[in-house]
Amino acid sequence: MEKRLIINCDDFGQSAAANKAIRHLLEEGKVSSATIMAPAPGFEEAAAWSARRKQPNIGLHLTMTSEFEHLRWKSLTGHPSLHDENGFQYRTVKEFELAAETKAVVKEIEAQHRLVTKAGIAISHVDNHMGSLYGMETGRSLLPQTLWRISRWGLPSRLFRYIDREDPLLSSLSGIERPVALASALADTFGVPIPDYLLSHPFGMLESENYESFKQSILARLYKLPDGVSETYFHPGAEDPWMLAHIPSYEKRVWEYRLLFEDDFAYAMHDAGVILTDYRYVEEHLKRARGRSALRLVRELARSR
Repeated sequence: MEKRLIINCDDFGQSAAANKAIRHLLEEGKVSSATIMAPAPGFEEAAAWSARRKQPNIGLHLTMTSEFEHLRWKSLTGHPSLHDENGFQYRTVKEFELAAETKAVVKEIEAQHRLVTKAGIAISHVDNHMGSLYGMETGRSLLPQTLWRISRWGLPSRLFRYIDREDPLLSSLSGIERPVALASALADTFGVPIPDYLLSHPFGMLESENYESFKQSILARLYKLPDGVSETYFHPGAEDPWMLAHIPSYEKRVWEYRLLFEDDFAYAMHDAGVILTDYRYVEEHLKRARGRSALRLVRELARSR
C-alpha cells in the first residue's frame, strides 16, 4: 500500500503572524491544506486572501475555545453558555464541555460554516480546534451533532480510523480504542469520509527541546508512517515580537514554519516514499458503505454497554 500524508495548517485566521506563515506555505505547495477559524481576529484577512485566490484547500476549523490569555475572541452567536465571565470563549476544553448548551453549540457550528461560505470559500473539509467537540475531558461528546452537520455539507472530516502505535500521544491513552471505533463507525454511518490515521506531536515546548531535536523527531516519524492515509497538523507562525512575548511556545510555531520549507523535510518525504495528499483524495477514496457502517456502529454501541 501507499503511504500518503495530509499536512494541515491549523489556526488560519488566528493572527496576522499565523496568516503570513500559512499563506506562504499554501502558495509554495509545502502543505496540503489549512483550516480557518471563523471567530478569530485574523479571520477576515485569511478569508479575503482565500476567496481572492479561489484557494481549493481551505477547511473549517470549528472553534469553541480561545485558549491564550492575551489573544481572545468571542463566539459568532454570542450565546452566554459559550463564554466565560470575561465574555470570551472558554480557555479550556473542560470549561466548554461543562458549560456549553448543546443547542447553542449547534447554532455556533452552523454560524461558523455560514460565515466561511459567505466569505466565498469552497470549504474542503472540517476539523475542530483543541478537540473541544470530542468529549475528551468529561466524556460529553458532541460528535453526533457535529458529524450530522458535516454530512449535510457533504464534506470529509478530521477523525481517524486506526491508532498508530508509533504515535507518542495517542498510543499512550488507555482505553482509546473504543471511542475511536465508535467515532469512525459514526462518521461512516453518516457518510463522512475520514483519514486512516492521525499523527500527533506535542504542541508545547518539551523540556530541553531545541529546533534540531524537534526537526529530527518529525523526520523520524516520516520513516515510520503507516500504510494508508494519515493526517498530521502544524500551527506555523511567522517571526513576530508580540507573539513571541505573549503566546506560550510561540517559538515552536516559528520552528514549524521553518521546518516545512527545509530541504531535509522534502528529502525525507521522498526518501521515505511518502506522498503528499489532501482531503480530495479522502473524499474520493475513503468513504465507506453506510449500511454496513450502521451495522458496525450498532455492534460497537452494544459492546460499550
